[in-house]
Amino acid sequence: MAEAERTIDTPDSPDPAGAASAPGGEHDEQRDVAAGAVADGEETPASRGKRRIAVLLVVAAFAYALDLGSKLLVVAKLEHHEPINIIGEWLRFEAIRNPGAAFGVGEAFTAIFTLIAATVIVVIIRLARKLYSAPWAIALGLLLGGALGNLTDRIFRAPGVFEGAVVDFIAPKGFAVFNLADSAIVCGGILIVLLSFRGLDPDGTVHKD
Repeated sequence: MAEAERTIDTPDSPDPAGAASAPGGEHDEQRDVAAGAVADGEETPASRGKRRIAVLLVVAAFAYALDLGSKLLVVAKLEHHEPINIIGEWLRFEAIRNPGAAFGVGEAFTAIFTLIAATVIVVIIRLARKLYSAPWAIALGLLLGGALGNLTDRIFRAPGVFEGAVVDFIAPKGFAVFNLADSAIVCGGILIVLLSFRGLDPDGTVHKD
């Protein structure tokens, strides 16, 4: 009887338990491949955060470069010249130096506005560490690029460091003269308000009030 049992229980007979537990077996290899595929397809919070920071930096760099380039062109070609009409009397380019805030507000507080711009930049940089939302990355990138654009004027333009006048040149009829940095700041602020109304936080979570 024992001999018959040994004959039946040969190595050719499949052993589900043994096959599942044997190291290096076919089932182990299949599970490893599947686990690896899942791991490769998943985006970790760290990698997602790095992508969002990259988006923020790209948007900020684009807004800053566009603002800086336009100001250099305006100073070289338009300053001390007659304004250029773009759309009749409704929109024209006119170079002015603005010691105040955006749209010519508060001309007597240049140094204070410089400090505010620097503070905004620091806050955005600190907030970027917990940034996991692409729309928020775009909004903060616009704010950062615009703030850097006007801060550059405050630091490097006359009459002195931290008291420099910002170059403005976009002059709609019946409205204050502004620049591309101001436009980026306003667009970023509007986007932040819309995201807040929708309940989307910078970390990517959505809350309902």
